[in-house]
Amino acid sequence: MKRLTKKQMIIFAVGQLGWSTLSGIINAMLVTFYLPSSENIEAGAIQFIKPGLIVFGVLTILGLITAASRIFDAVTDPLIANMSDRCKSKRGRRMPFMQIAAIPLAVVTVLLFCAPVNGVSAKNVVWVSVFIILFYLFMTMYCTPYNALISEFGKTQDDRMFISTAISLTFFAGTLLAYSPMVFAGMLQGSVSFNMSYRICFIVLAAVAAVCMLLPTFLLREKDFVETKPSGVNMFRALGATFKNREFRVFVGSDVMYWIGLTLFQTGLPFFVQTSLKLDISLTMYFMGGMTVLSAAFYPMVAGLTRKFGKKKLTICGFLGLALAYLITALINVNILPGAVFGVLICVIAAFPMALLGIIPQAIVADVAEADGRTTGENKEGMFFAARTFAMKWGQSIAMLVFTSLAIIGTTQNVNANDITASPLGLRWVAIVAVAFCLLGALLLTFYNEKKIMKTIVADKTAPEPAPETTAEPADAPSEEN
Repeated sequence: MKRLTKKQMIIFAVGQLGWSTLSGIINAMLVTFYLPSSENIEAGAIQFIKPGLIVFGVLTILGLITAASRIFDAVTDPLIANMSDRCKSKRGRRMPFMQIAAIPLAVVTVLLFCAPVNGVSAKNVVWVSVFIILFYLFMTMYCTPYNALISEFGKTQDDRMFISTAISLTFFAGTLLAYSPMVFAGMLQGSVSFNMSYRICFIVLAAVAAVCMLLPTFLLREKDFVETKPSGVNMFRALGATFKNREFRVFVGSDVMYWIGLTLFQTGLPFFVQTSLKLDISLTMYFMGGMTVLSAAFYPMVAGLTRKFGKKKLTICGFLGLALAYLITALINVNILPGAVFGVLICVIAAFPMALLGIIPQAIVADVAEADGRTTGENKEGMFFAARTFAMKWGQSIAMLVFTSLAIIGTTQNVNANDITASPLGLRWVAIVAVAFCLLGALLLTFYNEKKIMKTIVADKTAPEPAPETTAEPADAPSEEN
């Protein structure tokens, strides 16, 4: 089978630019749009959903909707993964799902912000509930097969590292694009209403994202690069077999710790800037953008370091580096340095660990999936990446619960307010707990047997070819290579 050229790998990475933009819009804008601050309401924002901690006294209505949609999302992950693994389409096992999902995902993202009633209404609650579930359904239909292709397209370690690096860059680029409505919507206001200014930005971004997601599905023929037989294992057996893999269980346990620590930092960054550093909240974008650019500058180094030191050691270093950044965050109120200096120092220290952890874990999953396939004879790449996505979502959900519980320590929370009332003491506890999760992630990863995985992959590739049969093999028989 053919190997992807570097240009084709970049085309493949463009697909991630598309879906990460749409995912970033939901992560960055959903709460801001539907639970606007008092300043935004004064600027013309409409309150569509009743605000306040009115669900069991600890959740907003929007919080309950997003939590329920995450549960639905967790169920569909293995279902879509198994359907993709078992797909028998002539166009391949992955691309058909991606083509079907791309445009609906973009359309649903826009419709999610088009609540039918201009005011607080139960109809808006139903609208958001339906479209957030559809969003995660189409997101899973695109992302799970897409991620499985990392293992199947990456035929060598260098290929996998290049693909992982490229998609990590496009992921960060898409996330930054998702924040652009905060800038451009203000330019439109005056000509159109506050909410419409954001919707116009979402429409433009969704159209760009749809093109990006479809680009690899039309420019890359999956069958030219992948020749694997569909898995015959049903969903429950495939999911069970995935978690029977000891090395994968160790990795997933460590990965959950990473996503908890990372989400605590990303969620808390605006609060750290405004409450702990006592700086204008608009500087959050500068800190995040600076950290992203600096992290991207380290990307070319990662592949070379991986060849020299291995993925396991560098991932552990990434955990320890993030733990150091969070430890410095916990010291913000000690008044050792001015607030802005603390902010720059944290971003600089976090940049290199972010580069390591943004690239290497994807390559580790691809390694485990390939080694498992060579050992068992079943190609379950989709299920392995679905399980990793499942770990990510659980980590993010746990982090949100931890953050909202810890950030309010030392305050009296206003149950009728949209915003979380964070305190310097509560945010310090958030940072300390993030340190603990990162250290636990590093500890768990020490039990990952990288040598065993790599030995399985290398041994299979260097094994002698079997003796030819006396009968001629049909011309369309599958190759022994992936």
